[in-house]
Amino acid sequence: MSLPQLSPELLDQRPELLPEHRKLLALPEKIIQFGTGVLLRGLPDYFVNKANQQGIFNGRIVVVKSTNQGGTDAFETQKSLFSHVIRGIESGRNVDEFIINSSISRTLAANGNWAEILECAKNPELKIVFSNTTEVGIQLTEDDIFALPPASFPGKLTAYLYERYKFFAGAPDAGMVIVPTELIVDNGLKLRSIVLELARRHHLEETFIQWLENHNHFCSSLVDRIVPGKPDSETINTLSQKQDFTDELQIVSEVYRLWAIEGDAQVRSVLSFADADEGIIIEPDINLYRELKLRLLNGTHTLSSGMNFLHGHDTVSESMTDPETSAYVSSLMLNELAPAIPYELDLNRALEFGNQVLDRFRNPFIRHQLIDITVQYTAKMKMRNIPTLLHHYKKSEKAPQLFAKGFAAYLKFMKPVLHKEGSYFGDRDGKLYLIRCDSAPYFDEKWKNAASPVDLAQQVLSDTSLWDTDLTLLPGFADAVKENMTETVEEIKITGFDQEMTE
Repeated sequence: MSLPQLSPELLDQRPELLPEHRKLLALPEKIIQFGTGVLLRGLPDYFVNKANQQGIFNGRIVVVKSTNQGGTDAFETQKSLFSHVIRGIESGRNVDEFIINSSISRTLAANGNWAEILECAKNPELKIVFSNTTEVGIQLTEDDIFALPPASFPGKLTAYLYERYKFFAGAPDAGMVIVPTELIVDNGLKLRSIVLELARRHHLEETFIQWLENHNHFCSSLVDRIVPGKPDSETINTLSQKQDFTDELQIVSEVYRLWAIEGDAQVRSVLSFADADEGIIIEPDINLYRELKLRLLNGTHTLSSGMNFLHGHDTVSESMTDPETSAYVSSLMLNELAPAIPYELDLNRALEFGNQVLDRFRNPFIRHQLIDITVQYTAKMKMRNIPTLLHHYKKSEKAPQLFAKGFAAYLKFMKPVLHKEGSYFGDRDGKLYLIRCDSAPYFDEKWKNAASPVDLAQQVLSDTSLWDTDLTLLPGFADAVKENMTETVEEIKITGFDQEMTE
């Protein structure tokens, strides 16, 4: 028997799926969102939907798509309804939650509906912009903001804001709160500078530029929630049977959610949906949350991924089921990294965040590949972990042993055994893995010419071109790294690699 597709008509037949759905589907549009991706739907749109169900925000989202897929598009077929499965561990308990998200009112394709999108700028209730156009999306390009549509996201946003400025004659209360979620530091400030530059390049009125600067809030933000891409076919089939309907837009996410937004009381009054969930933080300075995520979540990933991978594990959750590697990850994060975060904060706050991260690492429903975490391994090690290491030595002269163990594993992971067609490969138990790091040629040369693993460690640790500092000068650190190199390095088997590569 075929299953019905998620739609407003299905909700009429099964109102328990979305209580008071007619009322929720009739709410006015208050947000325009550039992007249809799973992160936006799994985090900002999740918060808006939750607030609407609580009667707090009472507004829906107009979504701008970059392409026009016509009548076969699932957003059109399902009237932008989608289901959201939330699975994982929170405070030690298993969570398996299912919701219908009705926050999106309609989706408009930029290429086919640009005039209709500009009409949204004339809506006095529509005062908020969300975006996620990938990190590449917030770039200054030679864009024509009068094109139909402009090519870039900043170009589209500039054109939209200019249309709003003209319609409301520069009224102060027509200004907008713009919250980009692209994964770059100070995303709001960068987007603001690009929009202002585009306005100047197009010789727009000085009064418009003043309106942009004085009455619009470009809020930098940090998003943190794992929302993988479209679920695999097995998961889709299982969930469809469980729900008794199909959904081409279904998303699955972890339980943890954080959206830290830089803003003041005025911004918070506009973003009133923030009152619906403690996962939304609106504060004048969000650097604390960026540091916690960078040093504890990302930093622990970087220091443990190579070692856990070389121990035979493939995913983060799999490595957390191994008592040995799980104990290493937990102790590294809570006992060495948390006290050494290069930011002034209460240790208990760091430990609380760290324990939340450990719950996320244990989530059996999220298959986060360890090999993917090692992409650009050297750059990540430098950015995420070296500042923490240096700050550790401001507090202690004792070498951080678990950090040294993870660093040694990084050096071993970066040992190429095969160079073929511009790519470098390492060995795990006789099987090749691709080293996806710009420093792979550097390590290929170093490993070939080093007299021993200890010599390799000495050369790399002392290389100021890699770390902007000589890590051998840190008391005991080089010795701790070298000890781990001599204890665990094995001879590399090279037989059969060429054959494996061509199979």
